[in-house]
This record gives sequence, structure tokens and C-alpha cells, in this order.
Amino acid sequence: MIRALYTAATGMKAQQLYLDNVSNNLANINTTGFKRSQVNFQDLLYDKKYIAGSESSQGFEIPSGIQLGGGVRPISTTKVFSQGNQQTTNRSLDLAIEGNGFFQLTRPDGTIAYTRDGAFELNSKGELVTADGLPMSPSISIQDAKEISIGTDGTVYVKDSSGTLQNVGQIMLAIFPNPAGLDNLGRNMYAETIATGAPMVSAPGQQGAGEIYQGVLENSNVETVTELVNLITAQRAYEINSRAIKASDEMLSTINNLT
Repeated sequence: MIRALYTAATGMKAQQLYLDNVSNNLANINTTGFKRSQVNFQDLLYDKKYIAGSESSQGFEIPSGIQLGGGVRPISTTKVFSQGNQQTTNRSLDLAIEGNGFFQLTRPDGTIAYTRDGAFELNSKGELVTADGLPMSPSISIQDAKEISIGTDGTVYVKDSSGTLQNVGQIMLAIFPNPAGLDNLGRNMYAETIATGAPMVSAPGQQGAGEIYQGVLENSNVETVTELVNLITAQRAYEINSRAIKASDEMLSTINNLT
């Protein structure tokens, strides 16, 4: 009976974390470039009463044995980097990546962060920056621009006041062997880890990198219906595990009353 109490408790803890993850997905349903997370679970060690294949009396083998599990534990949370729907804004500095890849940003300490959020702006120096003021890497400076045109290959063209068209830079994208291993920094940014592998930086549309579309933003890839179903599933699983604890307690109470 004691085993059932602890086993069900692990289930309740697991479903609590599952619910926390679903809540975060739903909270970011309107976050530009957000990628939903999924929780992966793993069963715990088993108490093996009888091992399958061991010899029983008179030389016979036990066909299946008895193994009692110890419950469940969350083993990882994985980002799902499926493509989000695209929203047309017609704003010249709004960019969306169609396919693989991340924009590169220079952080205050000089390290590189990565993002799918393409809502860029210009700072006082004319640099292309995020809403938090982090400049794109490599830096792109736009001065005296009457019109800005960004191609699907990331090439940035500016038409100045005299009508002259100039090439002012190239947006580069980074792709990872294992993007699910990225470290979530918050503020729509990720950081490289050992698990991701070394990033490969290339022009959009080359070496597996996606293309860039101007005047478009990538929405979150969270699906409301899916997350609501997950919410109900987590709630019911939590309730069932709590009932298992209650049933175990009632059985223990019955045993105590017999003594």
C-alpha cells in the first residue's frame, strides 16, 4: 500500500509540471516567433520480484515474472520548432524566416543570442536592433533611407533621398544540428549550448537555412485547441493519481481497523 502512495505522488508531481508547461504555451500564444514546449516523461526503476526466464520448480522457466514500477518523472522539456503562421504587417523592418534558422543578436557582454522574432527597429545610430535594443549580428546600419528593401536572400538595399539604390549589408542566419538543445533566455532569445552543436552561419536560402520575407512576422506555433486538450488531460491525470492516493489511504485505514 505504501508503494502505491509514493507511486501516485510521482504522477501528481509530473502532471503538475506538465500543467505548468501547458500554461506557459498558452500564455505565449501571441508572442512573436515563440515555439511551444513539450514535456517528455520516463518511468522509474522497477522492483523485480521474479525475473522473467528464471528457473522455477522442476526445471520450468518463468515466462514473464513480476515487476512493479516506481512511478514517473519528467526527463526533459523540448522546444518544437515547427513553422508558425505568418502575419502580414507591411512594415519594412518586420522580417520572418520561412524554414530553418535564427537571427543573430549581439548581447551586452559580446556573446551571440539567437531569435526567431523578426520585429526589428532602427536605433539612434541607424543600426538594426530588436525591441530591447540588441543589434543584429553582423551589424547593419541604415542611414538616410527613404525606402528599405530586404530580399529573400537577406540582402538589404536602401534607396536614399537622391533615389540611389545601395547595398548596405547582408542578414545572416544561424542553424544548429540540434536546435532543441538551445538554452531559453527569455525575451524571445536562445543561447548556444554543448547539446546544440556548433552553429553554421550562412546566407538565407543556402546550406539548409530558410528564406527571409519582408513585411511579415512569424506568429507563435502554439495551437489553442491542442493545448486546451493537454490542459484537460493534465487535470484528469492529476485527479486520477490523487484518487489512487485516497484509495491507498482507505485500504491502510481498513487494515488498521482490523488490528
